Amino acid sequence: MRRAVRLEWWNIAWTISIVGVMGLVLGQSQTMKTAWIEDMLGLVPPAMFLIAARFETRHGRSARFPFGFERVNGLGFFVAAVALTAVGAFLLYDAAMTLVTAEHATVGSVRLFGHDIWLGWLMMGAQIYAIIPPLIIGRKELPLAEALQDKLLHTDALMNKANWMTGVAGLAGIVGLGLGWWWADSVAAAAISFSVLNDGINALRSSTAELVDGAPRRLSSADLSEDAEAVKASLETAFPGAEVRLRETGRLIRAEVHGTLPPAEALPPSTYWPNEEDRAWRLAQVSFVPPAEKDDGAR
Repeated sequence: MRRAVRLEWWNIAWTISIVGVMGLVLGQSQTMKTAWIEDMLGLVPPAMFLIAARFETRHGRSARFPFGFERVNGLGFFVAAVALTAVGAFLLYDAAMTLVTAEHATVGSVRLFGHDIWLGWLMMGAQIYAIIPPLIIGRKELPLAEALQDKLLHTDALMNKANWMTGVAGLAGIVGLGLGWWWADSVAAAAISFSVLNDGINALRSSTAELVDGAPRRLSSADLSEDAEAVKASLETAFPGAEVRLRETGRLIRAEVHGTLPPAEALPPSTYWPNEEDRAWRLAQVSFVPPAEKDDGAR
């Protein structure tokens, strides 16, 4: 967690510098505008992660919050997913309208050090700069997200992947403008925004499931988590005929075993973890709900 927090502070610092550089050379390019907005959106997941991490580590249980702040990470994941989906939809609409109206973007020249320079060269330099930090940081975030089972951190890794892919598509769009292909700029912007929208919808499905006590989902999709399926199978084997219900609170899994009495000897939750022991911390609780007593003649 400490490594993830340090990495996210670096992520915010680099992203702010990228937003500043891109803002200086926007011009009329649809691709540059899309990439610039996406870079600003890239500040949301790391900021939400740092806020959630502070609540998780600095604030314990209280009378008003008896379960602590285990779910604050899930709330941050939901906020990031909503932002990702909304901006992706807006950017896709904006690029589509530019294509429909056949709006021709122009890239002019600027005067630097007494020479006229085509703005496209500066745009491409900014795009190359915008590719490098997200490529490095995103690759470092993925193993940490896997170790922590942190969907918010994983979403940020996906955002960084989208950012460097945006830079590559942006380079293609600017080159297309330089060659006189007016549509290349908007097509590149549409491709970028469609990718952002797709990631946003997947993240929104997964984050919503957690908030309504759905079964735990995978990091990268709305499908059921492999860990959750293995825990359910383990509990069903240990307590035949019982109904096992799982839900996720942040990165933790909580299980309820319905229709059976608890074992005579109280066991820690990690006892029922079927996979690698270093991930047994995910199973935070196993509760038992005994079968209801039959009311003779009452029903």
